[in-house]
Amino acid sequence: MILLAGDFRQTLPVIPRSTPADELNACLKSSSLWKHVKVLHLSKNMRVELQNDQSGNIFSKQLIDIGNGKFPIDMLTGCINFPQSFCQLTRSKDELIQKVFPDVSQNYRNHDWLSERAILAAKNIDVNELNFKIQEQITGELRIYKSVDSATNQDDVVNYPPEFLNSLDLPGLPPHNLQLKVGSVVIMLRNINQPRLCNGTRLAIKKLRASQ
Repeated sequence: MILLAGDFRQTLPVIPRSTPADELNACLKSSSLWKHVKVLHLSKNMRVELQNDQSGNIFSKQLIDIGNGKFPIDMLTGCINFPQSFCQLTRSKDELIQKVFPDVSQNYRNHDWLSERAILAAKNIDVNELNFKIQEQITGELRIYKSVDSATNQDDVVNYPPEFLNSLDLPGLPPHNLQLKVGSVVIMLRNINQPRLCNGTRLAIKKLRASQ
């Protein structure tokens, strides 16, 4: 028996330079094996139940309605029309940061305060810009760590020049120039020393040392 967990509204396969139809065709539900799958539905949002957050419960139901296609869609743009009460709109990224992380320069050492806040973005370029803007408000020295860009095989230097490798920005990997400060929040991509911490754990930088 194989147990599959997830939500098809969130975990559609990502296919570079493809259409939405290509992603749907690559989905598990389009596979010939899908007829052998028994679907079990969860009835409660346990994160909301444990925290007893009424506003969170309302928000989670709204997200389900979006996934089920119950919100009206603009016929001209194809965009979903949100009601005025759905969320608070901001005019700029700086205003967004101020609303989610108010006085971050004074509160960034409070880990409980940090654990209650997060900004989600659809594109990595927006995530990087938001991270840099927030990190600029943290006091302390900025350290820059660069990835290893030397080729182990000298024959590959011509095929893969360092300038090309340094320009790559791959999902799931840190950038070539990694800028950090003490107190910055990071995410553990992969834990080699298992089973202490899980992949994806949010951590705070306590000390920075020079790279070897």
